[in-house]
Amino acid sequence: MADDNTSRFDRRTFLKATGAVGAAAALSGVTAATPGRNPGPKEDEILVGVSAGHGDIEQAVMQNAPMDVNVVHKNEHLRYVAVELPSAMPDSARQSFIDAIEQREGIKYAEENSTHEALLTPDDPKFGQQYAPQMVNSDSAWDTTLGSSDVTIAVIDTGAQYDHPDLAANYKSNPGKDFADSDSDPYPDVPQDEYHATHVSGIAAGVIDNGTGVAGQGNSSLINGRALDEGGSGSTSDIADAIRWAADQGADVINMSLGGGGYTSTMKNAVTYASNNGVFIACAAGNDGSGSVSYPAGYSECLAVSAIDSNGNLASFSQYGSKVELCAPGVDILSTTTETRGSYEKLSGTSMATPVVSGVAGLTLSQWDLTNSELRSHLKNTAVDMGLSSDEQGSGRVDAYNAVTTQPGSGGGGGGGGGSDSTTDSVSGSLSDYSDYDDYTWSWEYSSPSQIVVELDGPSSADFDLYLNTGTTSAASPSSYDYSSTTTNSQETVTIDSPDTSTDLQIDVDSYSGSGSYTVTITEYQ
Repeated sequence: MADDNTSRFDRRTFLKATGAVGAAAALSGVTAATPGRNPGPKEDEILVGVSAGHGDIEQAVMQNAPMDVNVVHKNEHLRYVAVELPSAMPDSARQSFIDAIEQREGIKYAEENSTHEALLTPDDPKFGQQYAPQMVNSDSAWDTTLGSSDVTIAVIDTGAQYDHPDLAANYKSNPGKDFADSDSDPYPDVPQDEYHATHVSGIAAGVIDNGTGVAGQGNSSLINGRALDEGGSGSTSDIADAIRWAADQGADVINMSLGGGGYTSTMKNAVTYASNNGVFIACAAGNDGSGSVSYPAGYSECLAVSAIDSNGNLASFSQYGSKVELCAPGVDILSTTTETRGSYEKLSGTSMATPVVSGVAGLTLSQWDLTNSELRSHLKNTAVDMGLSSDEQGSGRVDAYNAVTTQPGSGGGGGGGGGSDSTTDSVSGSLSDYSDYDDYTWSWEYSSPSQIVVELDGPSSADFDLYLNTGTTSAASPSSYDYSSTTTNSQETVTIDSPDTSTDLQIDVDSYSGSGSYTVTITEYQ
């Protein structure tokens, strides 16, 4: 409850405009799912999300597809299917299909199965001395802890050589799963070409103090969800499936050194699921040097990481912007690579900066028992100011020594952005059908909170959504909001860093379909 034992929630009442939901009959059926999709991009596929409470997802699409399509994949947990359209279909016809099926009852969204790339900028593959662990003071942190095998980092990436001499001891006996090839082994198909995840794994958790090669940030356990092909490209669906799998495997940290494709509901639902299950998600900001981060780094559930060089300057390739939360070394990073490539090499990219943060997060969890939100705040609170703008460095450079030696909630090293106190409150209600909703306002406990986390827990048989407005007295709604979480079920989370407190927070709980009781919980961090 709030510190003064008084609820900070107030209910608002507004008349919600309602309208009939169109449900035109399908013109034709849908064939059964086909196995064995090829890895990599899937440019002819459309992902269709189905709301909870509308039965079997494949059947729901079958009843609502406006043309002959082929279901080639489905994820029951994230409630989406992939349908394959003819490759010769014009873009206008593909868009017409999307527009038509989105209007049908029970269909939450339809979108392209967009392509994501490993965020790597290769440099000359020469050996040299490591500087990343020293720069973020991991070597100093090792006097306190070397990490723990009880902490698991999931690398969602290309295939990793998990039996590498400098990785094998930290990879779990069941090292992962291959979503690109739909099998149980994430080992590289072509080790000479597929090395990205091996490099990322070594940065995060190359075995420390084993007399071999390089050292990662800590001795966390590793698992690999292979979702990208040898060329470093992968589809939204493969990555989303890997995220869900990693969360179900009990991963504490997910590392995604990948990006591109823009915002998608499918990926958003996957990171929401992982975050709701307590996973800390670190993502690469991107490598095109622009002033906004790529997705998935742009989702509120993910911590966006920019790259700096050995002198502490923003890397020339690193994307930046208001969503960057931490920076880490990402230029000429020496780490493990496949043995056929020589076992070790230097690479550059926000791909390399991100596992530095993931590794430090794992090291921190071996010392402190923190939720994913608390860990996120703690890493930011103990970061080191590099003298860069907040758009370039976020709260600063991640610092392992500060993170493992600073008592959580006691303040920190200088970057700011973390929480030294928090307050939590909740409110419950119920919605009766798709036209129903509840509005609330939240009065702020702190004048300048570092973060606020809003969680909606609703019925499994319904699809409730969460919308928020800040800096206004206008109620949030599905047509007017600053932040939202709209998965195909009723488990929603929105995280806002440094929220605007000039007005009360506006909260809308909206029934997309179904009915039942729900609880909204807010945690505000100072």
